[in-house]
Amino acid sequence: MEDLGQSTSGIRKGHELNVEALENFLVKNVPGFVRPIEVSQFKLGQSNPTYMLRGGNKQQYVMRKKPPGQLLSKTAHAVEREFRVLDALGKSSDVPVPKVYALCEDNSVLGTPFYIMEFLEGRIFSDVRLLNLPYEDRKKCNPYFYIWTLLIPKNNNSWFSAVETLAKLHKVDYIKAGLKGFGKDTGFYNRQMASFGKITKIQGAVKDEDTGELVGDFPRLDELYAWFKRNMVPDQSTVVHGDFKIFHPTEPRVIGVLDWELSTIGHPLSDLANLLLPFYLPPNGPKTGFKGEKNLPIPGADEIIQVYCGTLGCSYPIDRFMFCVAFNTFRLSVIFQGIAARAARKQASSAQAKTNGERRHAMIKLALEYLDNGDLPSPSSSSKL
Repeated sequence: MEDLGQSTSGIRKGHELNVEALENFLVKNVPGFVRPIEVSQFKLGQSNPTYMLRGGNKQQYVMRKKPPGQLLSKTAHAVEREFRVLDALGKSSDVPVPKVYALCEDNSVLGTPFYIMEFLEGRIFSDVRLLNLPYEDRKKCNPYFYIWTLLIPKNNNSWFSAVETLAKLHKVDYIKAGLKGFGKDTGFYNRQMASFGKITKIQGAVKDEDTGELVGDFPRLDELYAWFKRNMVPDQSTVVHGDFKIFHPTEPRVIGVLDWELSTIGHPLSDLANLLLPFYLPPNGPKTGFKGEKNLPIPGADEIIQVYCGTLGCSYPIDRFMFCVAFNTFRLSVIFQGIAARAARKQASSAQAKTNGERRHAMIKLALEYLDNGDLPSPSSSSKL
């Protein structure tokens, strides 16, 4: 466990910045910014390099930037989309998001696009069970996480507060919020399958610059896709995110949802499955989960799902929710494969990229277990959220 403000380090090799050009941009585009600037890099984050900026008046900002060099995917690392959704939700919804100040799409400034947003103070927990908190606070605590890392408040937060925040996001009228065209209105999971199918082939063909070995293809992908098509949940469309990260430093409420790189118009249950994935991972998986554990020191998945359904006013239990869990396991295996590909090309934004990339093998195995266990029971109803 550590303060988010202490989770930065010096700039890693290959991620150096033109500080003078950055200062000039901030002076012109961020009200109240004062020279000179101090720059450090967050240790966490596997995709877009993220930096802490401290102005001459000690005001702190966060910068999210595309990685340097030629990128494998035109759709990945979409900081422009992150900026758009944060700006829209901040202006027209009650979803807690950090304020964004400016987007730069001019590559001549720092080499790749970036945006500036406010810094929100929080704390990192690496164990979703939150064992160092009192039991009642654990029950309240909400571990939204990003690649197995939690950021929660300096005192307490709430599992239920954050799952209610997730439901609040899924209630947003994205057209009224100015997000029409942010994603297609139908066919989320089919689009995801088409996209990840292409991405995994590209990533698998990447050759390690040091060893000459290929990252490797996803095995039995056609079989897995056939299983997905047979067991898919009914189509729905809301704004979807993936990972909630920052919470209020003293009160039991969420104050900011970060890392919107994968956000789009899509199926709300994909977010819920992402949140609850640790409940479906074995203790010795690619990252420790607690599938099958008894007497958990935190609320169980069913209790959390009931709170989510109650907030949205939808029926419980959710039919074929395990499809969403299985698909999210596959999705994370592709994300880990992408980390491995960036590490192989020496484009990784995290010092732990190589280790995290290796986790793809165990995650692939978990995804294929759903296929080998057979089809899910037929739906008992088709009610929407």
